[in-house]
Amino acid sequence: MYYCDSAMSSRVHYVADTLRFLGTCGDTAIEYIVAASAPVPAPYEFDGASRVMCISDIHGDYTHFSEILVNAGVIDGRGHWTWGTGHLVVNGVVFDRGDRVTECLWLIYRLEREATAVGGAVHYLLGNHELMVIRGDLRYVHERYPLGIAHRRRVRYDELFGPDMELGRWLRSKHTVIRIDDLLFVHGGLSPELMDGGLDAGAINRRVRQGLDASAARLLHDDTLQLLYGSYGPLWYRGLVRALEDRYPAADEEHIDRVLDFFGAEQVVVGHSQLDSISVLHGGRVVGVDVRVDKLGSQQAALWEDGTLYRVTGSGARYPISYLARE
Repeated sequence: MYYCDSAMSSRVHYVADTLRFLGTCGDTAIEYIVAASAPVPAPYEFDGASRVMCISDIHGDYTHFSEILVNAGVIDGRGHWTWGTGHLVVNGVVFDRGDRVTECLWLIYRLEREATAVGGAVHYLLGNHELMVIRGDLRYVHERYPLGIAHRRRVRYDELFGPDMELGRWLRSKHTVIRIDDLLFVHGGLSPELMDGGLDAGAINRRVRQGLDASAARLLHDDTLQLLYGSYGPLWYRGLVRALEDRYPAADEEHIDRVLDFFGAEQVVVGHSQLDSISVLHGGRVVGVDVRVDKLGSQQAALWEDGTLYRVTGSGARYPISYLARE
């Protein structure tokens, strides 16, 4: 059941142990498949990827998100996966601000299945806005949502992503940090305070997931969750790109070396901190992928293929990014 043009609609049928439905509002030609069993966390480390593309901070902007995927050859004009064994990383923050969050979520959900079927992969990492919505902080939700299906069904918007809802179950299976070959992906960054805690990627992913439904009282008495969910945690920390006034300085080279050595990577890829375009920092060891879509007029993505890093524009054009090699 979904809310479209001020009315509730339903196009659902069951086959064996799966639920199938035809599209969301304006997308009724594509079938979506929901298994009865709850999603489980996928691996968080991968080796031997043929190519990797990363997009971040979509904020419910389905138009620009789907446009770059089509023009870059990741999906076809009907929204189906066409990228073979490639890996697509959505580096956090599909939620908030925009008015087509649901369409973005279901597109990623479906592409995961289609990519896996042909040996590719789609990785959707948790970002700070996923955390906010799941835990009931709705400050940045577009008005369409509380005034739409949430109002009609008399529930809070965050309840639509609760642990008993399919998208909620799916979100609770997602990672915070993954490594693909020598690339480390995290939405915000990895702070000195987090590194001092000695948590590896598996522990970070597990603890972030475990705390998503924790009570405020539990968070108050769990120092690790407070760190993971706070300004120095991987969903919020900006120091790999810039300083945050009155909170922390910009990361220095020693800290970046520490991060890469600990996680076994050569580059760390972050969103969360807006840049004018896909950019490399710190001699190419940090790649920033959160871009100012409103100023650019399109989304951008980072692409690693055949040993080269490219900036991919909304038109699908590729521009090699050169940077100083590590000494």
